[in-house]
Amino acid sequence: MRVSVTFGTVVVILLVLLTACAGRAASSLHGGMTPTGVPQGTVEGQSRTIILATTTSVQDSGLLDALLPRFQEETGYVVKVIAVGTGQALELGRRGEADVLLVHAPEAEEQFMAEGYGQLRFLVATNDFVIVGPADDPAHVREASSAVDALRRIAATGATWVSRDDRSGTDLLEKRLWQEAGIDPRDQSWYITSGQGMGMTLVLADQKRAYTLSDRATFLAFRSSISLVILTAGDPALINPYHVITVNPTRFARVNARGAEAFARFLVSQVAQQVIASFGVDRYGESLFRPALVPTVTPQP
Repeated sequence: MRVSVTFGTVVVILLVLLTACAGRAASSLHGGMTPTGVPQGTVEGQSRTIILATTTSVQDSGLLDALLPRFQEETGYVVKVIAVGTGQALELGRRGEADVLLVHAPEAEEQFMAEGYGQLRFLVATNDFVIVGPADDPAHVREASSAVDALRRIAATGATWVSRDDRSGTDLLEKRLWQEAGIDPRDQSWYITSGQGMGMTLVLADQKRAYTLSDRATFLAFRSSISLVILTAGDPALINPYHVITVNPTRFARVNARGAEAFARFLVSQVAQQVIASFGVDRYGESLFRPALVPTVTPQP
């Protein structure tokens, strides 16, 4: 009888504990916030992870490798990086599959904010786009007066062009430039699509002795391994701003809103801005990005 009571007591205690654990697990998978303020959809240990969807240029250039260790050391957050084109990054944000975005397509970003998917938007840095190609420059792009003029010369000579065609910020700008040039290159034999990020597109263009549009940072990072050279630069139409956007937690309760905001504010902090200002100087003789210095903030009303 004594053994039976003891066993029954143990069973009751175990059932109570299991019920409590199950309730806690169910609560964490439901929308909203836990009483401790940890975003639901995660357990407390997992809440230290942030999902960053970012353009490939900040990955391929190495900028994230310079920034993330500093952020992780200062805050304890671990950043999981998904490097895709800006269009895909924004789509991940629309589905609540990323906590924070680092992108470079202002018009698409503004639409994202207007639709209520973003909460905070900070200008982090800028660099510029360049048109690169073979050194012998068969289309005489060096003589072009603008980026649009360069594309017209390429089309007129039938010189090979490689397009990312991946809905990235680079791809969106390229398509806009072709439109301004009054040219639809899509069915032309000299127009090749890579469907890849910036680094792989540069490699393909080099193999084909072709022209392409690149952000300056990724081109400089790959310059030693390819033979392409910068042929068009300095056109105001080629300015390339990068913004960080936090995904709106009122849309998706599972996003790590606290971690996303911590990362966004880190990127515009003095520490991060100094890292951005000096990034690439020791290796390339120039900074690959210009820091925002005085960031602009667009909060969601």
